[in-house]
Amino acid sequence: MAYGIYMLLESGSSKMAPTSEPAGWTLVTGGAGGIGHRLVKSLRARGQKVRVLDNLSSGTRGNLRGFAGDPGIEVIEADVLDAGALGSAIRGVDFVWHLAANPDVRRGGRETDLDLTQGPVATQRLLEAMRREKVSRIAFSSSSVVYGLPRLFPTPEDYGPLLPESLYGAAKLACEGLVSAFAHSFGMTAWVFRFANVCGPGATHGVIYDFLKKLQADPRRLEVLGDGRQRKGYLHVDDCVASMLHLTERTHEPVNVFNLGPGDTFSVREIAERVVTLTGTNARIEYTGGERGWPGDVPQQDLAIGRLLSTGFKPRYGSAEVVDLTILSLMPELGFSPVAPHG
Repeated sequence: MAYGIYMLLESGSSKMAPTSEPAGWTLVTGGAGGIGHRLVKSLRARGQKVRVLDNLSSGTRGNLRGFAGDPGIEVIEADVLDAGALGSAIRGVDFVWHLAANPDVRRGGRETDLDLTQGPVATQRLLEAMRREKVSRIAFSSSSVVYGLPRLFPTPEDYGPLLPESLYGAAKLACEGLVSAFAHSFGMTAWVFRFANVCGPGATHGVIYDFLKKLQADPRRLEVLGDGRQRKGYLHVDDCVASMLHLTERTHEPVNVFNLGPGDTFSVREIAERVVTLTGTNARIEYTGGERGWPGDVPQQDLAIGRLLSTGFKPRYGSAEVVDLTILSLMPELGFSPVAPHG
């Protein structure tokens, strides 16, 4: 097959099954995504055998192309909700990285069952499969949006109550609850990672990608949703993956909750200005007004990362550098000529 030892191409079917049950595999749901495929690469570099379960709704085959022919990587193209595929994926696994989810916050507002099914429903199915197969360790990719509109900045992990503003955030919070309950009820160990905005090469959504797509369509004008004063942390995908690996190797409570962020923030107005400058378009920036970009948007996000720093990990990049690196990495594939970053 093109990717790994076998691939399920549709529900309940496979072109080639493993000849024997593998032992000691790591499962990565959403392993074809922007974060997932970098995690797979890092896990392989540590000598782990990795099985990817991804329905390719947001992940891509291009992200998996570099794994072709590697006997230590298996790819199952199917949804976590596919019972047959999930049963095949979980066998012989001793660690699960659960990254699969709907990555588009705004889409969940249009399709109100999307985050429910791809979030808590899929997560419960995965956790139950783990329980049946006696898989005891799971790392879950949550989000800073579980905090809703916090009044404390930087926001620590023990902030509450957690009142998310979007269906995406509600789904992530529900998943956190399920992960915690299964961990305490069935002797599992869990890591819950609350991400800032993760950016970097290969992004297919998010404010930077959206701005570049808008300029691709009209290089004279850049529309910015909201007033541009929305301010958040931007975490490089490499820092995201490295911090997750670091924490799963060094923390061992039944449930380990960590904010993952750069330790600083950057405004949407500043991002728009950097996109215009680096693309050389000199586009006119126009703001739609209001403190939010869309219903459910969280205008201010500043995560406290003291708990992460206390374990000995420090992010390599700050938000401003992450923004520039992401813009420059996405420009060529969207038809813009590379421009050296300012300063």
